[in-house]
Amino acid sequence: MTTEHPSPDFPEYDGQTAEVWDTLAGWWDDRIGGGNDFQDYLIEPATERLLALKPGELVLDIACGAGRFARRMAGLGARIVAIDHSEMFIRRARERTTENADRITYRVLSATDPEALLSLGEKCFDAAVCTMALMDMSSIEPLISTLPKLLKTEGRFIFSVTHPVFNSGTVRHVAEQYEQDGQIVFKAGVTVTDYAEPFHHMGLGIPGQPVPQHYFHRPVSLLFNTCFKHGFVLDGIEEPTFPGDAELKSGMPLSFGNMRAVPPVLVARMVLK
Repeated sequence: MTTEHPSPDFPEYDGQTAEVWDTLAGWWDDRIGGGNDFQDYLIEPATERLLALKPGELVLDIACGAGRFARRMAGLGARIVAIDHSEMFIRRARERTTENADRITYRVLSATDPEALLSLGEKCFDAAVCTMALMDMSSIEPLISTLPKLLKTEGRFIFSVTHPVFNSGTVRHVAEQYEQDGQIVFKAGVTVTDYAEPFHHMGLGIPGQPVPQHYFHRPVSLLFNTCFKHGFVLDGIEEPTFPGDAELKSGMPLSFGNMRAVPPVLVARMVLK
């Protein structure tokens, strides 16, 4: 007996997320354009390890935002085509790109539009990167089904997301105080109540942002099975946690910085076979 997998897509929200991100783009870039704890300690180091970039490679940066990671890759010698559906983000990205500008091409383009994606060129990219954005996309199958047409043979796709188990919409941050070996111990963690089924919710990526953003929860199996369906295999995975000696900017007592054994991010490398 076969089990029918749920769809990873929420097409009823297609077209609704760009407006939110045009509203948020300037505020987000002002707040974290220079980096934050997640980028500095978790996302970018893990992504760079899994990407294993070689100078001269052509990389598609999907949902590039204000171009921070595109600029990092260009600084390592890669050539980048960076896309985002938010005109404001692309405008900010171009303004921020003062070095290696000849290695980066920015375009306003939706990753949910296969025809627009194919206009970038077939079988020409060595790798594709999607940094902390799949959970913001209403539909991911149009992108994942098109990537095999954009990537070269054995091309790689590296994506990072908020961890679907430990950092999704219904996870609650909790704390316990107890005695251990004669000492009073404070320990923070999470409780998980909803995981197995995909769902949509509105949430805050950064406390204080002017409007909430769309989030689309997909369990780990759904993310990977969607990639497997279109010819990818899982070739590497990291669940980074904050190192014990990290000097964090966030002082919130129940932040992930105080949960050094709980990974808030999942980073994976998929390879075409």
